[in-house]
Amino acid sequence: MNTFIKARVAATLVALLCAHVAGADSLQRVTPESVGMSSNALKRIDEFTQRNIDQGKHVGFVTMVARHGKIVHFEASGRMGLDNESPIQKDTLFRIYSMTKPVTTVAAMMLYEEGYFQLSDPISKFMPEFKDMQVFHEDGNTPAQGEITVEQLMTHTAGFSYGFDNIHPVNKAYNTNALFAAANLAEFTQRLAQLPLRFEPGNRYYYSVATDVLGALVERISGQTLEAFFQQRIFKPLGMRDTFFSVPKDKRERLASNHIWDYENNEIALVPVERRRSYDDVSLFSGGGGLVSTAMDYMKFCEMLRAGGRFNGSRLLGPKTVQYMAMNQLSDEVRNTGADEFPAMHLYPGQSFGLGFGVITNPGLSQVVSSRGEYSWGGAADTKFWIDPEEDLVAILMTQLLRAPWETRYQMKVATYQALETLGKQ
Repeated sequence: MNTFIKARVAATLVALLCAHVAGADSLQRVTPESVGMSSNALKRIDEFTQRNIDQGKHVGFVTMVARHGKIVHFEASGRMGLDNESPIQKDTLFRIYSMTKPVTTVAAMMLYEEGYFQLSDPISKFMPEFKDMQVFHEDGNTPAQGEITVEQLMTHTAGFSYGFDNIHPVNKAYNTNALFAAANLAEFTQRLAQLPLRFEPGNRYYYSVATDVLGALVERISGQTLEAFFQQRIFKPLGMRDTFFSVPKDKRERLASNHIWDYENNEIALVPVERRRSYDDVSLFSGGGGLVSTAMDYMKFCEMLRAGGRFNGSRLLGPKTVQYMAMNQLSDEVRNTGADEFPAMHLYPGQSFGLGFGVITNPGLSQVVSSRGEYSWGGAADTKFWIDPEEDLVAILMTQLLRAPWETRYQMKVATYQALETLGKQ
């Protein structure tokens, strides 16, 4: 072999080696069959999304599935909105609402790994306004029996509410005090700390503004705004270039319209103007529901978790930390207390809660094909992600429909799992 050929062979080997190393953290698209899934069966995802669009149940979707770190399905269907006939694209921006919560929890766990706090620490250590909280009782508020801990923020057991209605006095107080009209998280927590808790800290799971308080905790400890922390410590390392609290002007045309199900007329409607959240020059960085993202960006975040805290050459968390986050953190008593009284604020059958997301503890009760240890969460506009360690699989559903009456997320799960041809990790 002459010198020229040797040099070419060497260069080729180096290029292949570099491609392999780079590919270890990149999101490659492969044939489904190469990772134990069926191309034909995966078409059922497209079939159910198009059927929902044709039946007037939704306007548009972007769906993604990855297995063993490789993309096997990535499709867009429908249009941008009732007011926008442009086709939805794969890089369309979606309001992900509560899918912001896992991002905030990851941010907090990064600080946990750096030794800034223990999960059992009272949050008043960093936010003294929460030192002497009162608990609501009809015959008069009483001092909380214990302090709110960091872990309770992550598990929605801190005793807060969400203020979704004006029926309960605590909810009414949340709305009267206009928590989400605060200029920033510092003002948000000051307003919130003056209101009574709905429940004793640690006594029950109740979905709430706890993750917004967790975002404020990240700000206090890091000395950065939550937006700056996300961008510098999470989005930039993971290559998430399309995830924001404030949508840049040059990307606003990519933001899908938001819709709401009109129960009175049994049809989709645009979200009324008075209920539309601005994504322009945001200053209150809601760690509980403020982000806009794309399916690909959120897949990168999910892939970081699936791979044990590492993606794109950057390690955000240790694998043991991710494993711990995906464990059930609720006792049966805490999980089940109030489940009958507050079903709308509770967990699905067979599901409990880890740190930042729901965890399947009993697949046989989940009412849809699932795996034990699968962790997931959704957003108010019918978005959904789940990560299945048993099958080494990640799936994402993006759409924009508030108060959706459909079992869209279950449809996505069935269409994804029926496409498996092999079980378990490679």
